This record gives sequence, C-alpha cells and structure tokens, in this order.
Amino acid sequence: MRLAGKKVIALVDDQFEDLELWYPVYRVREEGAEVHLVGDRKGHTYIGKYGVPAVSDYSFDEVDSRDYDGILVPGGWAPDKLRRYGKVLQLVREMHEDRKPIGQICHAGWVLVSAKILQGVTVTSTPGIRDDMENAGAIWKDEAVVTDGHIVSARRPPDLPPYGKAFCDALAGQ
Repeated sequence: MRLAGKKVIALVDDQFEDLELWYPVYRVREEGAEVHLVGDRKGHTYIGKYGVPAVSDYSFDEVDSRDYDGILVPGGWAPDKLRRYGKVLQLVREMHEDRKPIGQICHAGWVLVSAKILQGVTVTSTPGIRDDMENAGAIWKDEAVVTDGHIVSARRPPDLPPYGKAFCDALAGQ
C-alpha cells in the first residue's frame, strides 16, 4: 500500500474511453490511494464510449489542487470537452506548477495542450494528436509510456499496464 494517504483526481466527462479511465483508477486504488472522480457536475453519471458509467464524486469547482497529490486525464472524446473548462485547465496548471504527477493517455494530451504546459516536455499520445502535441512545443515519441519529470503519458489501451505502473511510481516518488 505504498500510496496510502495519497489523493488523486480523475477527470471525467461523457465519451471517456472506458478502459483509460477505469484501469488507472483501479490501479491507483489497489496501491492504497484515494481517487475522486471529478466532472462538471457532482453526482452526475457520465457515460463512456462503450457504455460504462462513471458517477462524479465532486464538481470541478469543489476541488482544490492543494488537497491532491496527482491527477489522471482519461482519453476518448472526453478530453475535447474537458479542455473547454477553465477550472480543469487551472487544476492541470496548478498540478504542473507544484510538480505533482499528471497522467494522460491517448487523446488526453489535448487537455495538457490547452493548459499550455507542454513546451519542451517529452510525451507520447495517440498518433492522431501528434501534430497538436508538437505544435504545443512537446517532443513526441511513439512509445508505450513516456515519463518526463512529473508528466506520465501513454498512447492507447494496450499500454495501460506500463502506464498504470509508471503513474503509481511517479505518485510514490513524489
């Protein structure tokens, strides 16, 4: 239980990639961390791309980055919605400024692009947003998982096992 006492935000909105939300959430919980699902509305049921529901524990406005040790951003189409919320971008920027682990997989890189935190950062993502990542100043690599300081990134669902471990390692080493 090396993550006992740690708290993590997992962002959620409709059309999240089901595995890319739930696998990291359960992986972090297995190591003892507390994970809160955070969406635009508290208590709202968000539906993943394949129909798996996720009920938010809190709304974006109810959480403070100072109360958390890390943040997970799922892929799917949810990141295109999440990056439009000023509070989401604020949370990601604050986590970045405090060098707290930020996990992003697949299309989740869009949130980091919109938060403007990728200049000079080495990352990966789904190849479909490679140009977006590079245009934001990132150094993009086609690898299962890339960790650059506190930012942990992965490409797609087959990369979930090493991604989950890398995020937990970053959280444990904090």
